[in-house]
Amino acid sequence: MNPKPLLLAGLRLFFTLAAPLLLVMGSVRLVMSYEFLRFEYLRPDFPADSYGFSAQDRLMHAPYGIDYLLNGEGIDFLGDLRLRGEKCWPPLPETADCPMYQPRALAHLIDAKRIIKTVFSLAFLLGLTAVGLACLTYRCADCRQAIRKGLIQGSRLTLVAVAAIAILALTAWDFFFDRFHELFFAAGTWRFAFSDTLIRLFPERFWFDAAIAIGLLSSAAAIMIIFIFLPQRAQRTERHDHLESC
Repeated sequence: MNPKPLLLAGLRLFFTLAAPLLLVMGSVRLVMSYEFLRFEYLRPDFPADSYGFSAQDRLMHAPYGIDYLLNGEGIDFLGDLRLRGEKCWPPLPETADCPMYQPRALAHLIDAKRIIKTVFSLAFLLGLTAVGLACLTYRCADCRQAIRKGLIQGSRLTLVAVAAIAILALTAWDFFFDRFHELFFAAGTWRFAFSDTLIRLFPERFWFDAAIAIGLLSSAAAIMIIFIFLPQRAQRTERHDHLESC
């Protein structure tokens, strides 16, 4: 097999562009977990809810939000949830209850689920395509080399992007947070009162920590890929393949 240079360039470009999205979305999925919720809420420096939720309340209620974003249920999955008595705001008698999420919050979560579903679906298709291309071209040494170079370049691109975003987030978090939401959500649909359940469960500190965690996980995965596919290691592998073919 003697692939044309255009094929090799296409393989390299595909893996260069696919790697950052796959690494970041994989990290996002890891952060969207009960383990991260527990890590956040049980930290001694995590902001307390001044409207009445304890850490255990948050651990009980917040997983429903993550479950909704990842499952195939409609918004009634969250819309039917209720809070009782003093957990409502304003507080109600113990025998009374109130909706856990207000209509504006539910509308925002519908938008968030649509975006997450779209991006995760794209990442899944990219992952399948990457695995398929790797399998189809496995017997081609030049193709394997192009894939290796693409993965290394994509991992380096990930590190550069994460570093740039980290600098922006650490030095101008409000600007970063606002621009991010304006990119994906309609104006005025993503701002809520501090007393809203959505903010009580997921205050701004939560999103700051989540952004840092996603950056760290993405960077760690990128560094691992670069180490695995170092040029020296790749050259040794290619020499081994060549000797086997002789």
